[in-house]
Amino acid sequence: MPSAALPRPGFDEAVVHLTAEYWPYARSGGLAEAVRGIARYQARSGVPTMVLLPFHRTIRRTFPWIEPFCEVGVPVGPRWERARIFRAPASPGSPDTYFIGSAEYFDRESLYGSNGDAYPDNHRRFAFFCRAALEALPQISPGPTLVHAHDWHAALALVYLRTHADGQPYYDRVASVMTVHNAGYQGRFGPEVLGELGLDPRHYHWRFLEWYGKLNVLKGALVSADMVTTVSPTHARELRTATGGFGLHHTFEELGDRFVGILNGIELDLWDPATDPVLPTRFDAERLPGKGACKERLQTMCGFEVDPTIPLVGMSARLVQQKGLDLILAAGITDLRAQWVFLGHGERRYHERLLELARGAPGRVAVRFDFSEELEHRLLGGADMLLMPSLYEPCGITQMRAQRYGALPVARRVGGLSDTVEDGVTGFLFDEYRPEALRACLVKATGEYVDRCAWLGRMRTAMARDFGWARSVKEYQDVYRRALRRHAQRVSLP
Repeated sequence: MPSAALPRPGFDEAVVHLTAEYWPYARSGGLAEAVRGIARYQARSGVPTMVLLPFHRTIRRTFPWIEPFCEVGVPVGPRWERARIFRAPASPGSPDTYFIGSAEYFDRESLYGSNGDAYPDNHRRFAFFCRAALEALPQISPGPTLVHAHDWHAALALVYLRTHADGQPYYDRVASVMTVHNAGYQGRFGPEVLGELGLDPRHYHWRFLEWYGKLNVLKGALVSADMVTTVSPTHARELRTATGGFGLHHTFEELGDRFVGILNGIELDLWDPATDPVLPTRFDAERLPGKGACKERLQTMCGFEVDPTIPLVGMSARLVQQKGLDLILAAGITDLRAQWVFLGHGERRYHERLLELARGAPGRVAVRFDFSEELEHRLLGGADMLLMPSLYEPCGITQMRAQRYGALPVARRVGGLSDTVEDGVTGFLFDEYRPEALRACLVKATGEYVDRCAWLGRMRTAMARDFGWARSVKEYQDVYRRALRRHAQRVSLP
């Protein structure tokens, strides 16, 4: 969408995003793409926009042209360390991207851990990232600034702003916004790490950093931030409930009107079947035979029977409990007349169970653990349906992409799936987190597939939905204005 279509923000502050992931540099899930979408469209609307993330090993290896920018001293607890700041060459209308370098903390094979386990020093790694980002802030954004932190990895920056940096003229002018992309990950550690993180024990109490005998980094940021957002309106309501708040529902409730839900978007120019260079045949709502050609190619690639009357159901996700793998494996899906493609990687137990499923239904179940952007494009281009039976789903992005590609979601009515899929119109929804509920929804969806005229109508309706970032960025601009007003009237921390 051209920048002329986006309104001027109505504020003078530069926006600096702090995140552990940012596409295309580092990605483990939807966080990287969500932050890129927000930052990219903010920059297009005329907001001076910057992004800071760790200089992970994969970035250093894949993008060798990233260049040094400066060095800063970083006090973390009893330690005084150095961070090298790197910068990616920027293009007009794009965010400036900076990287916090430390061989000790970020020169590692993975972003967060190995062999399914988190790195034991993640509390120190991301404390260093947050302190280094704040130390670098005056050099990359010397004027009026608003810091926008994403998930627990960046949350300590807002805690440090309200504690260590309090009373310093530059930082006292910095307003803050915290976005919770996945409240299932909160940065919980034993209280013995307070000293390592440079946190005063007097702040370790139930109104601020303490949570059931643990230090809770995300909770500290919720209390510290001028405004808090999450990634869909429905999930904002869920987080205020005992069943959906991951133990922080009281904190989310107490935020009152400081807490809002803003739906994520997708990058329409990157996810467009009419121009997608990866698809074997391009198509749109008026040229649907191309969708059939993409399906035929996908069936051939997976070793399936090439038959347009058999519905092809795809899943592209991290293979973890959150995504509903337990429901899928218990629902007896291979009894249904359908073909199944699973794309993703995650926990070993799900890898093994999905391989068992494929061995038990040769020619009807395909499993790919070598996830890539190209494969996801091809999957959505060829699939008739997308499977998303999530235990919880703060927003979800794949269901929006799938609808744009004419693949109707079969999803649980939770979080952003409720906000983006219209049951019986652009997809199929079920409520209870039970295998029987998923199976009943799949029976209905595969049964409806037989009526090709009605199915094509649903596809065209789904493909016409606008899930672009422009709407969301307008809402973030309003949140920033509210954060600036609140910051000017802020009260002391509890």
